[in-house]
Amino acid sequence: MRFANVRGRASLVIDSDEDGGAAVDLERASAGEFPSDPMATFALWDELRKHAASIAGGETQPFAMHDLRAPSPRPAQVFGIGLNFRQHAVETGAEIPDSPLTFTKFASSVNAPFGEIPIGVPTADWEVELVVVVAAGGRNIPESKAWDALAGVCVGQDISDRLLQRATTPPQFSLGKSRRGYAPFGPWLVDVAQLGDRDNLMMHCSVNDEEMQRSSTSDMIFSVSQLVAYLSTIVELLPGDVIYTGTPSGVGGARKPPRFLAAGDVITSTIEGVGSITNRCVSA
Repeated sequence: MRFANVRGRASLVIDSDEDGGAAVDLERASAGEFPSDPMATFALWDELRKHAASIAGGETQPFAMHDLRAPSPRPAQVFGIGLNFRQHAVETGAEIPDSPLTFTKFASSVNAPFGEIPIGVPTADWEVELVVVVAAGGRNIPESKAWDALAGVCVGQDISDRLLQRATTPPQFSLGKSRRGYAPFGPWLVDVAQLGDRDNLMMHCSVNDEEMQRSSTSDMIFSVSQLVAYLSTIVELLPGDVIYTGTPSGVGGARKPPRFLAAGDVITSTIEGVGSITNRCVSA
């Protein structure tokens, strides 16, 4: 099951290629049993999973990739995890963290999977990430049940203004990662029940067709299950919450010399078995 936000409406993707595809409108195909608002769907995820096959037989409508919006467009909470890939920690010269280095990307930074990213600073960096979206959520979720609390996974970019990120001592991450458009993710959610080796997903990022990052989620220091369990001991995870789970090595700020994004650059981010998003950088 691939769940998408098509022009603001909850949908199931039936077919797709690099230009677009066909989707079934969830509310119309279920005769109102499920809502049109994507945000209202996550609390009903178990029911949706049960009925997805029959709903998928409904009337399809074509969509273009630019019709897709963030699968969870108005999350109550957006978490980010820093230095969560071993090789990324090494490239930055940082010590391997003992517990998840957690920050927030404020929800006003949420962007569409093919949305433009305004670049108005000289130190904007790319970070391909596996993004997970919470379904039922809750508190004190054990690791063994963590994946059950999630709706699905998608591809994200944790765009980061490195200068703003390090503007204070000690550094603060949240504002530097929350400028307008700095949180694109999608193109859709792949239901966690359909993922095979979900702790070993290949991911890569290219800028202007030049590969910058290639790794696997197996290099994570803290797995998705560990992150969900850890966060839920502190806060309540709510339906539709978004977790950016960390980036692998190859970011621009760690290169010698550093390399950053500029207007005209095109970022393509891919996770095998999940999908790809493409974002063009434009002048802010």
